[in-house]
Amino acid sequence: MEWNQETLQFLSQCFLHTLSPSPAPRRQAESSLADAADRPSYALAVLRLVAEPSVDEQIRQAAAVNFKNHLRARWASSPTPNDAAAAADAAPAAASAPIPDAEKEQIKALIVPLMLSSSARIQSQLSEALAVISKHDFPKLWPALLPDLVSNLQKASRASDYASINGILGTANSIFEKFLYQYKTNDLLLDLKYCLDNFAAPLLEIFLRTAKLIDETSSSGQAVNLRPLFESQRLCCRIFYSLNVQELPEFFEDHMAEWMGEFQKYLTTRYPALEGSGPDGLAHVDELRAAVCENISLYMEKNEDEFKGYLDKFASAVWSLLGDVTQSSSRDRLAITAIKFLTTVSTSVHHKLFEGEGVIQQICQSIVIPNVRLREEDEELFEMNYVEFIRRDMEGSDLDTRRRIACELLKGIATYHKAEVTAIVSAQIQNLLTSFAANPAANWKDKDCAIYLVVSLATKKAGGNAVSTDVINIESFFTSVIVPELQRQNVNEFPMLKAGALKFFTLFRSQIAKGITLQLFPDLVRFLSSESNVVHSYAASCIEKLLLVKDEGGKARYTSADISPFLMVIMNNLFTALRFPESEENPYIMKCIMRVLGVAEISQGIAAPCIAGLTSILNEVCKNPKDPVFNHYLFESVAVLVRRACEKDASLISSFEGSLFPSLQTILANDVTEFFPYAFQLLAQLVELNRPPIPANYMPIFEILLSPDLWNRGPNVPALVRLLQAFLQKSPHELSQGGRLSQVLGIFNKLILSTSTEEQGFFVLNTVIENLDYTLIAPYIPHIWHALFTRLQNRRTIKFVKSLLIFMSLFLVKHGPPNLVDSMNAVQPNIFVTILEQIWIPNLKLIAGNVERKLTAVASTRLLCESPLLLDAAASRHWGKMLDSIMTLLSRPEEDTLAEEPDAPDVAENVGYTATFVNLRHAGRKEEDPLKDIREPREFVVTSLARLSALSPGKYPQIISENLDPANQNALLQLCSTYNCPIV
Repeated sequence: MEWNQETLQFLSQCFLHTLSPSPAPRRQAESSLADAADRPSYALAVLRLVAEPSVDEQIRQAAAVNFKNHLRARWASSPTPNDAAAAADAAPAAASAPIPDAEKEQIKALIVPLMLSSSARIQSQLSEALAVISKHDFPKLWPALLPDLVSNLQKASRASDYASINGILGTANSIFEKFLYQYKTNDLLLDLKYCLDNFAAPLLEIFLRTAKLIDETSSSGQAVNLRPLFESQRLCCRIFYSLNVQELPEFFEDHMAEWMGEFQKYLTTRYPALEGSGPDGLAHVDELRAAVCENISLYMEKNEDEFKGYLDKFASAVWSLLGDVTQSSSRDRLAITAIKFLTTVSTSVHHKLFEGEGVIQQICQSIVIPNVRLREEDEELFEMNYVEFIRRDMEGSDLDTRRRIACELLKGIATYHKAEVTAIVSAQIQNLLTSFAANPAANWKDKDCAIYLVVSLATKKAGGNAVSTDVINIESFFTSVIVPELQRQNVNEFPMLKAGALKFFTLFRSQIAKGITLQLFPDLVRFLSSESNVVHSYAASCIEKLLLVKDEGGKARYTSADISPFLMVIMNNLFTALRFPESEENPYIMKCIMRVLGVAEISQGIAAPCIAGLTSILNEVCKNPKDPVFNHYLFESVAVLVRRACEKDASLISSFEGSLFPSLQTILANDVTEFFPYAFQLLAQLVELNRPPIPANYMPIFEILLSPDLWNRGPNVPALVRLLQAFLQKSPHELSQGGRLSQVLGIFNKLILSTSTEEQGFFVLNTVIENLDYTLIAPYIPHIWHALFTRLQNRRTIKFVKSLLIFMSLFLVKHGPPNLVDSMNAVQPNIFVTILEQIWIPNLKLIAGNVERKLTAVASTRLLCESPLLLDAAASRHWGKMLDSIMTLLSRPEEDTLAEEPDAPDVAENVGYTATFVNLRHAGRKEEDPLKDIREPREFVVTSLARLSALSPGKYPQIISENLDPANQNALLQLCSTYNCPIV
């Protein structure tokens, strides 16, 4: 793309139209730019447009944004692991050719001077673009960058040009941020040394020069002149943090006094001209102080010995500063960073700073309690954005809130002063509760503060989920403080207090006696009808977590009998809660529905309204899937309802099919791809619940399932395999019609070609082998072996080898050793012996899982005892080595394959619709044991060997002694003795 007047006009028009409020010209412009982006020198042309002063600033800013995104997508020849997602999201161009090296060099030569001469908005975009380049090229492929920045910084400093100074510092900050996030390696430390050698001295120089200017300017009272100076110091502090975070550099250690002297000054000096010039002015001062607090916290954590000489003054300065910080949310960052510093000090060897008389009492009264008390902002968040409130309050993402960090300070002090903290906090809690009792309507926030303190200071007991606290007696506090809130009849009165009480109940649920909990259960159910989204969410979460409580021995504390008296009301209230504004897709409510259905006794009277309610919700979310967590629990709820109801009453299957089929057909017909894996798993569950022959209305789904196109979407494959297995098990006779078996084997062939789906391919193949007569599959056996041997030859993975071994074992136990050996050798003469030597014998010991171990051990034993090939005298070494492998397999400790599954089939809260497979635990396929009649594989092995040895006395003991490892010989002798089956 040549730079000329025509290009200037074309790009200007395109970027102008991208700003249009009308979609048509905007889309046309975006399409034109996307096409132009593939042309050579596009990035250079856009950068030149940004530099063109005759073009309107808005157009140039739009071009700067496009330039930054273009570089993000195309600067690197291929995305790094960290950039892969960002590059994939940037645009289709991300997959296109990268920017040529010659064009890159021209961009590097232009971008720094252009950035420094641009307006603030364009400068910020170009600074980000420069950071993108530096991430890939700096310092090795761009050695001129840092000297160039330093030279420009010194020029701007001499001219006191703080627009340019801050632009350079902002860029340097972006470049140096990599030291915050990357692991310490030799390469990273070399890069850090290069940056320190070039930038540490100029950084200190501009920092001290600006400090002097602040001192001179602050006395003049010109706030407007102070703003860029404070911004410059904030950026210097951020760069200081990045350059010190890996380890303490020698330069900074040598000049610590200069840095620390200025840091202390910013924490103790007031700047009335700037602080009094409005919120923006105060924010500039607070942001600098917060950056200082982060720096001294870093030194406190990592360089304690070098920093200890400054500690007393800083602790005093931060303490005094906190006393002046108001409760305004605009000052949260300063308050939080300051409290974090004190918390770091409290857990260090310098904790004696808190030992003075009345110090902890004063911290509690002047820092902790004021910051724990509810503010107007908290109440607004509670009412206006319940999702964010819960995320902070209940899910522990509130570490960077004043409430939580104030409690963390108390926890920190308690590390070395536990008794004193406990006594003071207990007294404070009592005072707060006394204040509430004196005037509940006016002082309800005191009670909330008391409950929050108890909950936040609780600690989790080692080796479990139970929590404990020393500040109160849990039982007494629950009875006197929490129960009255839970029993108040008006569920909408003081909702924040109700939420706190429910949170306490949820947290200490294991310590609350079952009898007391059951008495309060109707109250919990009542709270589901609260108009407050937070309250009915907390009530649902409390019920859900209670149903997970286990007593000693892992036995569930609450059973179906415990909740059956309230079941109908619970379900009605849960479904009603989903009709409250903004709770239509409330994941806490849906998770509770799933949990209750997983515990309750499902009668027909419960099943009918529940499936109606769930399918109604499903039909609604199909129109616009938004919350993947809610939707996961929705499908889990459907799955658990279907499973538990149909296990009790098989007649319900048809009614569930009638309810669910229209919804599942909508998902498939409307291409709701996010729900495909869920839909296939539910269909598989329904197929498996039916007794053969399955209803005719499933057969169109079977036909769709065999369509090759459906299998091209990777995330669908596990669910499709699950559904195909269900059909193969329930309707094996259907495979013999219309070439379906050929289609199924085509799917198997496709799946085993890829390492990501090879295991799924074996699942299909194993189900075919297990459920079809040999006469039906015999014509296809050569094709199967050919496909497997080809894949084995081209790309052998451990997973493939283990899957092949399991398949061969299943083939043998279903269709006999002769069919296995002969069918393999028919494809390639004597290949069975090769497979035996290279695959079966050496890898048998790798098989895991009780069913798989039994299957392979039994199959291997049958080979030893039934196959003429191995019974031949010439094969005695193979016979002995195979038995050695069997004994190795059976001597390993058995895995606990019945290990308890997670109670909650949780999905990550940040899961998105990137079309990934999420397993529905409640629709899971039950593992089938193809050898149900064999109880103990060890017994099968020794009894089979004993029978064989009786036919040829004296033959096998010698083979065993020559080929088995001594430990395996001993294990075999012990088994023979245990089962009284001697090998003679």
